[in-house]
Amino acid sequence: MMAKIQSRPATTDADYWAVHRLLIDSVRRAPLGFNWDMRRWEGKRFYDPNPAGDDNWRHKVQLWETEDGRLVGVVNPDGPDFANLQVDPDYRHLEPEMLDWAETHIHGPTKDGERNQVQLFVYAYDSYRQELLNARGYAQMEYGGVIRRLRFGEQTLVQPTLAPGYTMRVTNPEEPADCQQIADLLNAAFGRTFHNAAEYQWFTRNAPCFRQYLDLVAVAPDGAFAAYVGIPFDDYNRRGVFEPVCTHPDHRQRGLGQALMREGLLRLEKMGAIDVTVETGDMLAANALYNSLGFTQIEKGNYWRKLF
Repeated sequence: MMAKIQSRPATTDADYWAVHRLLIDSVRRAPLGFNWDMRRWEGKRFYDPNPAGDDNWRHKVQLWETEDGRLVGVVNPDGPDFANLQVDPDYRHLEPEMLDWAETHIHGPTKDGERNQVQLFVYAYDSYRQELLNARGYAQMEYGGVIRRLRFGEQTLVQPTLAPGYTMRVTNPEEPADCQQIADLLNAAFGRTFHNAAEYQWFTRNAPCFRQYLDLVAVAPDGAFAAYVGIPFDDYNRRGVFEPVCTHPDHRQRGLGQALMREGLLRLEKMGAIDVTVETGDMLAANALYNSLGFTQIEKGNYWRKLF
């Protein structure tokens, strides 16, 4: 007899950490990228200028639990019309019900404002979810993303070489100037304006995945941060995650990002990491960088959209 599953909204800190546990536990039993990594979930709450984190993490987060309270499924938003299904691989039969909830609660207007839409990201390997979405009237979009994995032990790692005049060091999140430089670099590298020093500092203090030993910057001759590579670490799965990887526009084409990532790989190997992942969109330059570093497993996916 199939166990009864109950659904309810997320409300408490215990719910937050239950989702965190589900994401970590599913890594070894699910395909690459199937659920969010722990850093993405931690960032949703702790990459915030509020010392207690963003209380909005629970907004439109719905949980599916067994009768004994074990979490086996989650739907959460990633923007007004992007829904994410995080599910225990043994409970994929819940996905139609989870999609029903997502379509009702997570949607937004199209650019022309004439209709509503909901979007989900699906990897090419996930034929079950693709068939499910296709049957429900979703269409696959041209845009998507890529996740790559490098397994330690498969290849010889290369020592980093920095461009002349640049130095490498770890960040100091307790130093206000470092926090501000990280915020300024993120804004410049990604064309944003909203990053600030406080959000970076509170993330480093509160997110379990943060490791200062793996938080690396390339420093220009004038003392400015020229490139930054953060590597959150999942102790349970012994997995690193390159996030973010960025270089200031004034310092590109000097191999700084590659040098920081090479150093990060050496440090991860010393820590006993099994593997490391990195995600990106369709940016050719970024993908060329990751290919050059030896990320041998590559999984591609696309967004699927349903109009209402």
